[in-house]
Amino acid sequence: MKRHLAIFLRAPELGRGKRRLARDIGELAALRFQRAQIARLYPMLRDPRWSATLWVTPDRAAGPHDEGQGRGDLGQRMARPFRRLPPGPVVLIGADIPELTAGHVWAAFRALGANDAVFGPATDGGYWLVGLGPRRRNRPPFRGVAWSTERALADTLRQLNGARVAQLAQLSDIDTGADYRAWRQRTG
Repeated sequence: MKRHLAIFLRAPELGRGKRRLARDIGELAALRFQRAQIARLYPMLRDPRWSATLWVTPDRAAGPHDEGQGRGDLGQRMARPFRRLPPGPVVLIGADIPELTAGHVWAAFRALGANDAVFGPATDGGYWLVGLGPRRRNRPPFRGVAWSTERALADTLRQLNGARVAQLAQLSDIDTGADYRAWRQRTG
């Protein structure tokens, strides 16, 4: 069975993406961060260990080899790759995790060999990665999740009652100026 990586991103447009970050560090700096992170993810698109697809919002910005995220809340949009991609395990990541590596993605796929789900917990209570094995793909656990809160991971895990779940290393996504400054301090 083929492994599938879904990379979720907002098309980088001045004044439209990373709004909380832009409020804190300025629109141009937020756009530069967003573009740099997307460029950093492109090698993952060509990794032979999995097939990778960009899932873009807004849909009109999707290129010929990309998929639009579609309508709905974050949970509804995140469920689409799990339901639409061909058979095999699916791992979904965002484009705002600067310390994410291909090694993290590979660790997630390896964890799905013995588990139904895998999460990369974020320092803010959410998660930077979610993966579902073939048995769980048609029932993504994203309903009733308080997105962008410290409860997002806990809300999602509650829906996986009885499933075997693995967790990877905790990383930080960059949503606010405080996140951005903390990342810059860690990385010099």
